Amino acid sequence: MSKVEDFLTKEEEQAVVEAIRLAEKETSGEIRVHIEKTTTLAAFDRALEVFHLLKMDETELKNGVLIYVAVKDQAFVICGDKGINDLVTTDFWDSTKEAMAAQFKDGHFKQGLIDGISKAGAQLQKYFPFDEKDTDELSNEISKG
Repeated sequence: MSKVEDFLTKEEEQAVVEAIRLAEKETSGEIRVHIEKTTTLAAFDRALEVFHLLKMDETELKNGVLIYVAVKDQAFVICGDKGINDLVTTDFWDSTKEAMAAQFKDGHFKQGLIDGISKAGAQLQKYFPFDEKDTDELSNEISKG
């Protein structure tokens, strides 16, 4: 599979967007998913670049989380902003990535993304609970490159 369009069906995309919406319902944190075909950079470097391009580093509490996927490269990265990174355990993103990788290995891309979103959302809820004054600072839609 090398095309972004083949990674998720429209229905699967909507399920991922709904998982983001549900995760963000209980937190002031922001979660985004970005999918692209390939990158010439190291996946982590490209994820950081996308993080900035999507303005995820501009959230008020620095509590954005990006799940970046390069389909053809079979690479993905989870990166959080300083606010959340300073609070989660040092192995949290690795354990989240392992849970997602297990689903991806079996071709369950939608479920892998949903599992990652759910785990990130639970940590965001723990450290950045929802407050009535919170606004949804970033789109929940999947961005594509």
